[in-house]
Amino acid sequence: MAIAFEKIGTVQHQYLKKGFCINSWDDLKPYYEELNNRVLNSEEDMMQWLSDRSELESSLQEDFAWRYIRMSCDNTNEKLQSDYTTFVREIDPFIAPEENKLNQKLLECPFHKILADTDYKNYIRSIKQRVEIFREENIPLQSELSDKQQKFGQITGSQTIEHNGQELTLQQAGALLKSTDRKLREEIYLKITERRLKDKDNLDNLFSELTALRNQIALNAGFKNFRDYSFVAMNRFDYTADDCFRFHHSIETAILPVVNDLEKQRQHLLGYSELRPWDLAVDPTGKPSLKPFANSDEMVKKTIQCLNDIDGDLAQCISLLNKLNRFDLDSRKGKSPGGYNYPLYESGVPFIFMNSTGQLRDLVTMVHESGHAVHAILAHTLPYHELKSCPSEVAELASMSMELITMEHWHHFFTDDAELKRAKLEHLSSIIDILPWIALIDAFQHWVYLNPSHTVAEREAMFSKLHSQYSGKITNWNGLEKIKGNLWQKQIHVFDSPFYYIEYGMAQLGAIAIWKNYRTDPKQTLRQYKNALSLGYTKTIGEIYEAAGIKFDFSANNISELALFVSDEIKKLS
Repeated sequence: MAIAFEKIGTVQHQYLKKGFCINSWDDLKPYYEELNNRVLNSEEDMMQWLSDRSELESSLQEDFAWRYIRMSCDNTNEKLQSDYTTFVREIDPFIAPEENKLNQKLLECPFHKILADTDYKNYIRSIKQRVEIFREENIPLQSELSDKQQKFGQITGSQTIEHNGQELTLQQAGALLKSTDRKLREEIYLKITERRLKDKDNLDNLFSELTALRNQIALNAGFKNFRDYSFVAMNRFDYTADDCFRFHHSIETAILPVVNDLEKQRQHLLGYSELRPWDLAVDPTGKPSLKPFANSDEMVKKTIQCLNDIDGDLAQCISLLNKLNRFDLDSRKGKSPGGYNYPLYESGVPFIFMNSTGQLRDLVTMVHESGHAVHAILAHTLPYHELKSCPSEVAELASMSMELITMEHWHHFFTDDAELKRAKLEHLSSIIDILPWIALIDAFQHWVYLNPSHTVAEREAMFSKLHSQYSGKITNWNGLEKIKGNLWQKQIHVFDSPFYYIEYGMAQLGAIAIWKNYRTDPKQTLRQYKNALSLGYTKTIGEIYEAAGIKFDFSANNISELALFVSDEIKKLS
């Protein structure tokens, strides 16, 4: 399928007045009043109402997105911080009750029932759940929550270490963990972890405040705990909390043995009597770290070349982002950690944010976020912005599949065959390594919110226990117990996106299945991949995975089969 690029990147309002912008609630109030007061006498009236509502909400989403993007690009800028907090404190609290009125209005409209078996079925289901869990008393709590969540970026964005007279961000310092000098790796690892521990109390206090707020929101909405509330609020129609526990168990039984084998091989190749945490990133054959590109401009250029080998439309998507300056890619002090692709529902051209230091992981992040960007552009022509907003299990399928599909074309980054093999081997090994961490973070969050009155000490002890359960058994953590018990503090999702992490694991399994298909029939797999992404959220998760030619299945049998496939590919590259 070809992408209609002529419909992307420009904004043409039909409902909003010319020159519309959002400075305060007063700019939005007349539109919400009109939508709430409009009489819906026919199916046509309802569909026009949905279209007008979508235009308003798309504009709102993009306004908020830019405030968040600009703040995360420079979290030391007080003006940008103020712009973000103004929206959270002075605009968003007024929006929530008005949106609830619109949701109720739609459900009270008799014509909404005709949407139940159409592309709007997921939207109608989610609207019903939003109405069920909405509580006026939660509005100020949710505003406070949004305000506090962004403090994680402020705290961690200022974290640096000193090395050889230079100040390095933790991302920049992390690149040195690939050094072949073991003493240097140990020194850097301890400097990074000790720097994080300096903010331990601040992050513990912040997280305790967040968990208390979240628990109160859940209780106000009639739930026993925030975990159960989250599953409803996140529209997890396709699986349950028990399915998550089965996922944890499947990872423990099917993936951890592979992790142990990889760690044993690493220890043998390095020739060490014991493996330590600072030995897990270095090339096990003793070679220096891979350098896939010299700077971020070259990274973008080579990414586009990879995508062009696969499909011209995919390459054009990233070229469009580049043309419109929708990138902030380099690590620097005062910038929030992590990486993301932020969809912009009004203009349709998303923004990619990351902290590149010139490592292989940055290449992987770039193609990962490119998958999200392609997804956003493919789904942009859908008629309503809610149909473009996919659950994470689908969104991450797009990005993680792109990692593996582009891997077949990484010769643009590595002209030497030996280096190319190293890059593929390192990435495939990282996929195996990350799955237990995903299970660990998810299991940790289940415990946190099912035990809301826990103490900081109990939290640290539980994470340490879970870390032992879901980590390789070869690496020696003796003497590093304090570090081990607080590693969860580096995971941004725990602070600002609770329970949004297991989706990475589910999608990773789907991505492996897509890559397996791509190795056999690239043209057919690519057609299915693009078709699945163009569906947005007009189908269930299972139906979208089926459209992509795979199964939404995280049983032990399926995970074992996929783990065996990846293990075989690793052996071929070793």
